Amino acid sequence: MADVTAMTTSTKARAACLIGWPAAHSRSPLIHHYWLRMLGIEGGYLIEAVPPADFKDFVLRLSFRGFVGANVTIPHKEQALALSTPDERARAVGAANTLWFEDGELRSTNTDVEGFINNLDACAPGWDKAEDALVLGAGGAARAVVFGLIERGIARVHLVNRTIDRARALADQFGARVHPATWDAVPDLLPRAGLLVNTTSLGMHGQPALDIDVGLLPQASVVSDLVYVPLVTPLLAAAQARGLKTADGLGMLLHQAVRGFELWFGQRPQVTPELRALVEADLTKT
Repeated sequence: MADVTAMTTSTKARAACLIGWPAAHSRSPLIHHYWLRMLGIEGGYLIEAVPPADFKDFVLRLSFRGFVGANVTIPHKEQALALSTPDERARAVGAANTLWFEDGELRSTNTDVEGFINNLDACAPGWDKAEDALVLGAGGAARAVVFGLIERGIARVHLVNRTIDRARALADQFGARVHPATWDAVPDLLPRAGLLVNTTSLGMHGQPALDIDVGLLPQASVVSDLVYVPLVTPLLAAAQARGLKTADGLGMLLHQAVRGFELWFGQRPQVTPELRALVEADLTKT
């Protein structure tokens, strides 16, 4: 538990920040400034590039620097967890990406969980009727996805990773509903998967392609890809060509930002088509 006292004053506009190393590539300022403008809130959201050696001091003096909270990105998420009082989601994922003050205490959560789930709800209502989900990858993003799927009541989560030991470690953590498997099991798992989720970097711009035959999926399946560069990955393009419902990584990025904004600025924002178009245009320009 962090011994941190919030010292921000009511006379100043509230401000939050993104802490990362590097951090300049983030679209979070674009998202939060849009919501501040739409909701008529006087506030700000800044990028703070903080090297790992300076992270602890920066976080423990967060309020003295004028911030009511922060997003945390690579490589600081695990350290943020240790320096704060995490909720169940952050503990389960093993990383914190959102910090805020509550009763003078620095709290943390991981909004990747609700970002993933809320994006699926928006893009493919009824997706949670699936009994079997197939998740590709066993890293930090997969932890958030698996936690969300179990919390939502999915009966079986098949977790595929090239290194089976990592998949087994997640199965040990999350319990009997998680079934680890190697990559060569994918063709046998696809026909029963009501939901397919790619949490790997495969298919991302500059990365190797994701070699998956979506033709093996049931017609009612939903396909989700956490990659958002490109916006429509080859996996999503193939799923859409089959008429399957899809949920992309940009949607997750937008939805994961909602709770942090609400915690810092006191109003719950909406993910609108206008906001999505704004971020899409920025990604395309880049």
